[in-house]
Amino acid sequence: MADIFSAEYQYLWTAILAFALFLPVRRLIWVLMIRRAERTAETDEAERQRLLRRAGVTATLLCFVFAFLYTATLFKVPM
Repeated sequence: MADIFSAEYQYLWTAILAFALFLPVRRLIWVLMIRRAERTAETDEAERQRLLRRAGVTATLLCFVFAFLYTATLFKVPM
């Protein structure tokens, strides 16, 4: 069991952490985007869906980079 907490499994832990962070980060980014968009004009359902997809792409990149850097620091893997 202790083997799974080694640097050999860094990519597994990166994927798990990125997946765990994805939904809350996407929701946070989406809410911030909706609030900014509604300051200028009303948003319809199509606009909200477009912003949700855009927030998903941003959250994916952000979560993966954070998870990779965090696990590299945690396992002290040279980058």
